[in-house]
Amino acid sequence: MSDHHPPVRQVRAAFTADTITVYQAFAPEIAGPAAADGRFPAAFDRDRMTWIKPSFLWLMHRSDWARSPGQERVLALEISRAGFDWALGQAVLSAYTRRVHASQADWKRELRRSPVRVQWDPDRGPGLQPLARRAIQVGLRGEAARRYADEWITRITDVTPLADAVRRGGDVSLLPVESAYPVDGSAAARLGAAAG
Repeated sequence: MSDHHPPVRQVRAAFTADTITVYQAFAPEIAGPAAADGRFPAAFDRDRMTWIKPSFLWLMHRSDWARSPGQERVLALEISRAGFDWALGQAVLSAYTRRVHASQADWKRELRRSPVRVQWDPDRGPGLQPLARRAIQVGLRGEAARRYADEWITRITDVTPLADAVRRGGDVSLLPVESAYPVDGSAAARLGAAAG
């Protein structure tokens, strides 16, 4: 499929051979130490669900360009592709989808068991307008949140200045380049995503 008509549900991200970049917005007391030390501080709650987003502009929409209370700092977190792929392999859609799940009971059982949830929301363009394609959000709890916080992260960068520069100047050339990320076939089928 050409990039002119990409699939509606496709994982798009900035990635290398070994890492994928995801974004989160935090209050300064979490973001400051995390960016300084390259790992989350003790104040980061590993016992609650944490949502990671490979779409920079979707996070800009969600955090109002890092101006929402408790989301004043945006972090770019480079994590291992092995970790991200493990998460997708464990993931269950956060909403029942007839073409993916055998039954609502099956879906509920999987949701209770899995430490990873996925939801698809309209991706965003540079003006934060909704696009036809969907952006993936990956929710991590329990074992997945601990692996993420303590094993997968290779680098943390505070990209709040980038968010501010794009918002003020509208210079889209500053935006991270996100392209189709290869998703394992069985994970793609379970998440209603494009494989590749």
